[in-house]
Amino acid sequence: MHYLLLIFAVLFWSGNFIVGRGIHNDIPPITLAFWRWAVALLIILPFSLRHVVHQRDLILRNWKILTLLAILSVTNFSMFIYMALKSSTVTNTVLINSMIPIFIVLVSWMGFKEQITLRQAIGIVISLTGLMFIIVNGNLSSLISVRFGKGDMWTISAGLSWALYSVLLRKCPMGLNPLSFLTTLIIIGIFFILPFYIWEISTGKTINFTQASIGSIVYVALFSSILAYIFWNKAIQIIGANKTGIFIHLMPVFSIILAIIFLNEGLREYHVKGTILIFTGIFLTTAGKIKFQTRR
Repeated sequence: MHYLLLIFAVLFWSGNFIVGRGIHNDIPPITLAFWRWAVALLIILPFSLRHVVHQRDLILRNWKILTLLAILSVTNFSMFIYMALKSSTVTNTVLINSMIPIFIVLVSWMGFKEQITLRQAIGIVISLTGLMFIIVNGNLSSLISVRFGKGDMWTISAGLSWALYSVLLRKCPMGLNPLSFLTTLIIIGIFFILPFYIWEISTGKTINFTQASIGSIVYVALFSSILAYIFWNKAIQIIGANKTGIFIHLMPVFSIILAIIFLNEGLREYHVKGTILIFTGIFLTTAGKIKFQTRR
C-alpha cells in the first residue's frame, strides 16, 4: 500500500507539469502559481488551523527560516516552473528538473562544506553532460555557441531554488507538525507571490475562464499540492526516506508518457541519451549518500 502511495504522489507531481504546459495560453504562469496555492490553502486550512494555532509560538520564533523556506519552495519554485513551461516542452523541463539531486549535492558542498567523493564528482560531471546534451538538442559540437532558452533558464533556476530549500530543511524547527509546516509555508509563499500576481494582472494577462482552466487549478491545488505531499510523507513514515527518495526518479518517466499522450510531444533520441547520462550521474552521486525530500 505504501508503494502505491508513492507512485500516486509522483504521478500527481508529474501531472503538474502537464497542466502547466497544457493551459499556458489560458492561465498566465504567475496567476497559476498564485491560485494553485490559494486554493490549496482553502482546502487544507480546516484540517491544519488548530495545529497552527497550537504551535503559533514555535512558528513565530522560527519565522526567519520558515520565510526563507517558503520563498524558495512555494514562491520561487512554482513561479519558475510555470514560467519555464510557458516557453519549453514538458519533456525538456522535466528532464532538466531531474537534475535536482545533483544540485542538492553541489549546494551542500558550497554552503555547508559537505565533502564530495570522487564517485560523486564523476556522477556530477556525467549528469551535467546529459543536461547539456538535452539543451543543445543532442549536438554537443554546438556547445561553444550554445544559448540557453528562456525555458531552460527558468527550469535551472527552479532546480537551484529547490535544492537550496532541500538543504536548508535541516534547519526546520523540531516538533513542528507537518500540517502546520505546510500551511505556514503556503501562507508566506502566497504573500510573496502576490506582488508579482498583481503586476502580471496590470500587464493585461488574466485567466481565460473555461472548464479546463478551472479544472487545472483544482487539480494542481488538490492533487499536486495537498494529496501528493500527504502521500509522500506517509510513505516516508512507513518505509523511511532512503527508500522513498528513489521513487522521485519515476517523475520524468510519467511526465514524458503523459506529455506524449495529452500534448502530442515527441520523444527524441537526444532525450533518451541525455536521460541515460543524467540518471547514471544521479545514481553515482546519490546512491547511499544523499537523503532529500521533495515536494511539487
